[in-house]
Amino acid sequence: MLTRAYGIARSLAMYHGIPGRQRRMREFYSAFLEPGALAFDVGAHAGNRVRAWRGLGARVVAIEPQPDFVRILKVLFDRDDDVTVLPMALGAEPGTARLGISRATPTVSSMSSDWRRTVSDDAGFAGVRWQDTVPVQVTTLDQLIAEHGVPDFCKIDVEGFEADVVAGLSHPLPALSFEWVPAAHDDALAVIARLESLGPHRYRYSPVETMRWDPDAGGEDGLDAEGMTALLDRRRPLGRSGDVYVTPA
Repeated sequence: MLTRAYGIARSLAMYHGIPGRQRRMREFYSAFLEPGALAFDVGAHAGNRVRAWRGLGARVVAIEPQPDFVRILKVLFDRDDDVTVLPMALGAEPGTARLGISRATPTVSSMSSDWRRTVSDDAGFAGVRWQDTVPVQVTTLDQLIAEHGVPDFCKIDVEGFEADVVAGLSHPLPALSFEWVPAAHDDALAVIARLESLGPHRYRYSPVETMRWDPDAGGEDGLDAEGMTALLDRRRPLGRSGDVYVTPA
């Protein structure tokens, strides 16, 4: 119980307690969202992006499978009619699955047992354990779009389950992002391959939580799939995760 409470408090401090972060996030995401826009936060966790996007006037659908963080999201946003909190996960097809929860570091809780095995050998995940598993309802991006509309922006940060999430999408979105973790580089390549199967895209990269573009990521025009794959390969030795931002070409 104490370990879980510590993990929750750590996440809240990390995502809501750093001075200036909300301002930087609003400035960064203003390139994708304007008042009245629709955003999907897939893997909403403690809701820091929900908060920033609402600061831009966007409507938000927050998808989060961890019960503790569903409760936090509802405390933070339950009175906001422009925020919908869905206690579920997204995947390649609807059904149920099991979520592995790390009590001390809930931000790396994951639906992917393969991802957990892969990153557990990396120094950056030293000491991380996934002690608990809980069943969660799974829907798809296509179903979410059918119910709520096409999002102007969709963030996907689901600790190794990103490829499964985009497998449930049948057409390009106006803009999306997905997390890249160097220790699970091949997962990002699977996401890029899936997106390219839907049509050509342009890609930009932002190192972890900096809210700044990588200077080698092609400027405003971004990179094609081959260029982004090469960039991520060059960044792998740094051992720092980040987010890849994607728009149709």
